Amino acid sequence: MSAAPNYEQAGDLKIGQVGIANLRIRSFDVARLGDEMRERVQRAPALFRRAAVIVDFGGLTSLPSLEDSRALLAALRDAGVIPVALAYGTSENDTLAEALGLPTLAKFRAQYERAAGGEASSPQTPAPAAAVTEPRPAPAPTSAATAIAAEPGLVLTSPVRSGQQVYAEQRDLTVVGTVGAGAEVMADGSVHIYGSLRGRALAGAQGNPQARIFCQEFHAELVAVAGHYIVADEAPAHLIGKPVQVWLDHETLRIAALD
Repeated sequence: MSAAPNYEQAGDLKIGQVGIANLRIRSFDVARLGDEMRERVQRAPALFRRAAVIVDFGGLTSLPSLEDSRALLAALRDAGVIPVALAYGTSENDTLAEALGLPTLAKFRAQYERAAGGEASSPQTPAPAAAVTEPRPAPAPTSAATAIAAEPGLVLTSPVRSGQQVYAEQRDLTVVGTVGAGAEVMADGSVHIYGSLRGRALAGAQGNPQARIFCQEFHAELVAVAGHYIVADEAPAHLIGKPVQVWLDHETLRIAALD
């Protein structure tokens, strides 16, 4: 099934690093948003029950009131997730977050802006700071893009067991073995699994839509590319147990058998 953003829904949910989900509000309807989240929790309780959620009001033309925001947070908690922050926005957004007793996080807002072609959601929103890396000896200066491309992939030769989490920053991840149920593997690049995938795999964790997931035996709890995801119940039944690849095609998540 497709996991492209559903603009008929009131909230667009994306999965980011370390299991934190970003709920970008597109239509402020407390009851509807609560019902949508409750349905997600019911469909994939192991993934979403008591999950940390960042609430992003950047999809609205104006911020909701403090009273309405509190009602939304209560509805989300009642649905089974835990709102932990507001996504970074304007100074008014920061004031609202402070009144709600929540921090603001900039990571997901930057990801949405990259996906939209680099346009900021607000003229008051500063561009995210560039990542700082330790200098490395080199025969000649290289660009940041070249340095990232030259970074070797992370290779794991042992299974990733339940409860374990592995993250390959700015590179691909290769697992020469299985990823157990309840385990999570993610990479800023692509994810290659030469065994059974029974846990969760996230490629393009920093928003790279060109990343892919490959595995030899597909039993995944969840797969995601650049935040677009599907859970086990949504996966095509005829691909269960088969070698597959997962990729994004114009904002639609695709899964197909490997020839």
